[in-house]
Amino acid sequence: MKNYCGYVCLFGKPNAGKSTILNSLLGFNLSIVNKKAQTTRNKILGILTENNHQAILTDVPGIIEPKYELQTYMVKEIKLALKDADFILYIIDSKEFNKDEFSSNLKLIEDKKYSVVLNKIDEIDNEKLIEIGNEINKLTKTDLIPLSAKTGFNIDNLKKIIFENLPESEFLYDEETTTDKPEKFFVSEIIRNNILTLFKEEIPYSVHIDIREFKEEKNKKDLINADIIVERESQKIIIIGKGGSMIKKIGQNSRKQIEDFLGREVVLKLFVKVKSDWRKDERYIKSLF
Repeated sequence: MKNYCGYVCLFGKPNAGKSTILNSLLGFNLSIVNKKAQTTRNKILGILTENNHQAILTDVPGIIEPKYELQTYMVKEIKLALKDADFILYIIDSKEFNKDEFSSNLKLIEDKKYSVVLNKIDEIDNEKLIEIGNEINKLTKTDLIPLSAKTGFNIDNLKKIIFENLPESEFLYDEETTTDKPEKFFVSEIIRNNILTLFKEEIPYSVHIDIREFKEEKNKKDLINADIIVERESQKIIIIGKGGSMIKKIGQNSRKQIEDFLGREVVLKLFVKVKSDWRKDERYIKSLF
């Protein structure tokens, strides 16, 4: 039996639902899902293997105009993922469809094999869905896949289309492998997601999580020491909260989710540190990634 394997890039604007689609395809939560935009900073690699097909899924940061060094790095990640892709899913938020924006972004992928995924169709009526479909069909003749990642509608069909567009190739990963990221990466993402959930405005985007220590000990709880890096002292005060109330809440929520993810108990220690304007510091950004 022939094997089929290739890289599939999930491409689109922030909050289009790329991470939710990735998680739905894999059947578990690999990537941060949050209502705040730009929650994906790194290229997340998920590996979906079924029978003689292996799709290496990349969930890249949403398309943005970079305003500081961190976002410049994120844009580079998008371009690299598009270049390496054998197949692209151009994911659209049906509630936010804009014909001119769609057409402009289409130019970035027009020399690649791609399908358009119209996500969140459960949040619009049929008349609007038909209208958007007609607009898209005027601009491209590729497959248009209506989808609701939240409800799971059409996920199986999307998976089928992905597998049909993979090149003939031997598998690049063992069949049991589901990601190329280490446990430490997902621990930092869990902590960051709790900060995204608990805080508003600029604070979540000014935060980086640095896992300084991740020690697995036999017959003991794992020890995790993590620094929450912020840009200003005022942000540090907010993250810590009155009497340490907020840092305690972040720690409690994160520890439970980390234990669920790892399947074992952990001791989680959080520290808040200030690194002024770290998002604009090219040398610091390179050291993180």
